[in-house]
Amino acid sequence: MLTKMMKFVSIALLILTAAFWKDAPSYQLPLRFVVSLGAFLVALQAVRAGKYAWATGFFVITLIFNPLVAVGTLSGDLAFGVVVASVVLFAVSLYALKTQPLLSMPSITDRTPGSESL
Repeated sequence: MLTKMMKFVSIALLILTAAFWKDAPSYQLPLRFVVSLGAFLVALQAVRAGKYAWATGFFVITLIFNPLVAVGTLSGDLAFGVVVASVVLFAVSLYALKTQPLLSMPSITDRTPGSESL
């Protein structure tokens, strides 16, 4: 649930960044923090699902948007392309990486699971 919510928050922030591109450097630090955290959570979800290509992609997004060690500033055409590509990856991950439901534990006392009682 947290990962899905972070995907939506990251998508919304990246779309707002693309829409207000000229003002992007002024709110760069909070954007980097949220998107980096969201990408990290999605990468962990991908690792748990065994989809290592997705995990690698989102670990790269985590490094690009890392708030502690900035790779670059949010200005220019290349940075705009990275923002748009990140939006696309987050959006596609909503469908490609579904959270696996937790299975219930089988009863050790029920010899015929799924049978109805009389």
